[in-house]
Amino acid sequence: MLQISIKSYPELSKEELYEILRLRSEVFVVEQNCVYQDIDNKDQKAIHILGLKNNQLVAYSRCFQPGDYFKEASIGRVVVKENQRKYGYGHDMINASIQAIEEKFHTKTIKISAQTYLKKFYESHQFIQVDEGYLEDGIPHIAMIRG
Repeated sequence: MLQISIKSYPELSKEELYEILRLRSEVFVVEQNCVYQDIDNKDQKAIHILGLKNNQLVAYSRCFQPGDYFKEASIGRVVVKENQRKYGYGHDMINASIQAIEEKFHTKTIKISAQTYLKKFYESHQFIQVDEGYLEDGIPHIAMIRG
């Protein structure tokens, strides 16, 4: 079972931050073969949703209040370790992220920049595509809004 921990940037330990950056690099840079600047000076404004299994980070997302990334609140960098994807932890992370945004930022409107192949996944969480799509770091993306 996935344990969820929600922390602001100052609350993250050095070890937690290292694990977050390692997991994001493992999936978004190495697995997806995409060279891009993951460390973008936005983590400092985000709240961080950590998905832990046996005290190990296996899933992660970051959330922003309205105005810090998009005009709307936002979820980004949603990631699940490759060998843990069969357990549905992506759904757990999205649900925890939505709940954190609603509780901490008092809004139900959330915008995401989703990799296009995940459209049905996000639609299952009531996100709706709102544009024609675009390339972000060479990967097809779509903007989606919930709420």
